[in-house]
Amino acid sequence: MDFFAEIAQYKFLTNAAIACLLSGITCGIIGTYVVCRRLVFLSGGITHASFGGIGIAYYMGANPILGATIFAILSALGIEAFSSKAQIREDSAIGLLWSLGMAIGIIFIYLTPGYAPNLMSFLFGNILTVTSQDIIIMAIVTAVIVLLFALFYRPVLYIAFDREFSRTQNMPTKTVSYIMAALIAITIVMSIRIVGIVLLISLLTIPAVIINQLTKSFLKIAVFASLTASLSTFIGLYISYKTDIPSGASTIFVLTFTLILVKLLPLLIKRFK
Repeated sequence: MDFFAEIAQYKFLTNAAIACLLSGITCGIIGTYVVCRRLVFLSGGITHASFGGIGIAYYMGANPILGATIFAILSALGIEAFSSKAQIREDSAIGLLWSLGMAIGIIFIYLTPGYAPNLMSFLFGNILTVTSQDIIIMAIVTAVIVLLFALFYRPVLYIAFDREFSRTQNMPTKTVSYIMAALIAITIVMSIRIVGIVLLISLLTIPAVIINQLTKSFLKIAVFASLTASLSTFIGLYISYKTDIPSGASTIFVLTFTLILVKLLPLLIKRFK
């Protein structure tokens, strides 16, 4: 009960709890698209490429999250453009931007005059640093993603499973693909404070994978993956509160344990029948 009482009492814990809910919703919805369209590697590339924006922002004295957002969106759109025009293989473009973004970030951070900033909160997350302004931005992004998902559900569904078929149905395949690429980038940057760059790909993918073991419906996966991600991040926050370990690592541990349990449970039930 102390934990819930302190959530109501302390602003930073209140912000952290709200961030758990909002990031869970966005990661659940966008993660479903990522998993179904097999863009896990793309998400990892965007996540690590965003580090370049953080480094440049530090060097220029700007907001690191703003720098990461710009860099992540440009990376996502660039990968989508190169792969769609067949100028370069998608996996090659992702690998290039993955390493280039990290290299640019490291270079600019070391070029920044004065004391080198502590990057642990960006690499591994620190949900307690989420501010009220961050919550407002996260709420707006979450509302936009839910709205766009509702309005373009059918094109998103078709593109997630078969882009060629969606073209034959005269759907705006290219436009929706670019929009989804940008939303993936924004979701990634929005969740950096929750679990960090290193662990973020797991928060995007594991909830959808867990629910996919139980249902094949795209809509149900999106809805229940959002619930799973939100609940897992909140449990991770609780574990962090009780044990004083990073909440991002706790969240991924909870998700991984849940996935293992979901995979093993049918086998155990069958064995003891």
